[in-house]
Amino acid sequence: MNTLSHSLVRRLALVAVLAAMAGCASVKMPESAPSAANAERLRAAKLAPAQLGSFKLADGKPASMDTSLSGLRGSSLSPTHGSFSTQLRDEIAAELAAAGLLDPKSKVVIEGQLTDSMVDAAIGTGKGRLAARIQVQRDGKTAFDKEVVAEATWESSFVGAVAIPRAMNQYTALYKTLVGKLFDDADFKRALAAQ
Repeated sequence: MNTLSHSLVRRLALVAVLAAMAGCASVKMPESAPSAANAERLRAAKLAPAQLGSFKLADGKPASMDTSLSGLRGSSLSPTHGSFSTQLRDEIAAELAAAGLLDPKSKVVIEGQLTDSMVDAAIGTGKGRLAARIQVQRDGKTAFDKEVVAEATWESSFVGAVAIPRAMNQYTALYKTLVGKLFDDADFKRALAAQ
């Protein structure tokens, strides 16, 4: 075996070891924290304060969708407080609280059902998707009912030690993206408009 072949074999062995090590990672998502951009969106929209109601997995979806993610090459990413629907609720709560718009006594209630949650750290192109049906009840009547979707694609490395953390970060960022899209939705803003 020549020096070049020997060097290549050693590099491939190192890549295999790194991929195997990365394949065992189990990571918990960070606590939800507000973003300056979303707080600014909310303040500029002049909305009424709201409270948060039930956030759960949509009917007919597999229970595992709310608690685990496949597509991470054997690694796992778990929600902060047990379910991805709760993770989304916490994200919305953090943003509303930062803008001074979270009020547990409000007659405006935001609820949601998780309709999709996936990530794929495939070699070449990674993909992630998060979707939820969000409703706003105002004085007991439905003022908003719409599915909001956040999607991302990115370059995904062959090396698991690179691809898996990147996929986890991309998936986690989908929560901010989805909440930002919700806050930008004209119908949502009308449903929460201050009266």
